[in-house]
Amino acid sequence: MIDPIVQTSRNVTLIGAGPPRESALQAALTLAPEVVCADGGADVALAHGLMPRAVIGDFDSVSIEARTAIPVERQFPISEQESTDFDKCLRNIVAPLVLGVGFDGTRMDHQLAAFNTLLTHAHRRCILVGAEQIVFVSPPRIGLDLPEQSLLSLFPLGAVQGRSEGLRWPIEGLRFAPDGRVGTSNQVVGSVQLSFDAPAMLIILPRAALAAAAEGLIAAPGSWPARVR
Repeated sequence: MIDPIVQTSRNVTLIGAGPPRESALQAALTLAPEVVCADGGADVALAHGLMPRAVIGDFDSVSIEARTAIPVERQFPISEQESTDFDKCLRNIVAPLVLGVGFDGTRMDHQLAAFNTLLTHAHRRCILVGAEQIVFVSPPRIGLDLPEQSLLSLFPLGAVQGRSEGLRWPIEGLRFAPDGRVGTSNQVVGSVQLSFDAPAMLIILPRAALAAAAEGLIAAPGSWPARVR
């Protein structure tokens, strides 16, 4: 097994090339002070006065200025073109939690590819932090301490079933699939407990729930097995 590029006991903020909303970036940094960049995210980090621990990607969008400013020993080019820069980063970071910012831009194809990467690396604990919402793949079981009336959406990326407590519309007995039933616009009515039988369910929450989601993910028992690439 190849050693990861970044291995840390601290949470990581992973910065992508899409310009993040300042408030989203600061919310991530508050919970995850270690900074890693995906390719052109290095320019975003430097523009915010941040020096990344590592820059990982195919280096087709990072500027010459950024490559000059960042020590060469912190630059990790990966030339293969079979995966996205987000994928290259997530498979090379071992941390309690990764918070990705700058991955929710205006390009829908990039957004869908990011969801694909979350699913591919469902054994990692990673939350994508957007301007208004956050999204992550649920582990086998998770508890979330959320205010009542909070929006909680579930969107399947594959066939999956589960159980719930604390939702206005319980999910037990339902068969979810991307071309069938989805679970968007549910609502919190109590202490939330969720469990799923496959690594295929996205949980989507308001960005205000970031701290609660981070706490729930870190505390969640068990993980999905890593996929063999």
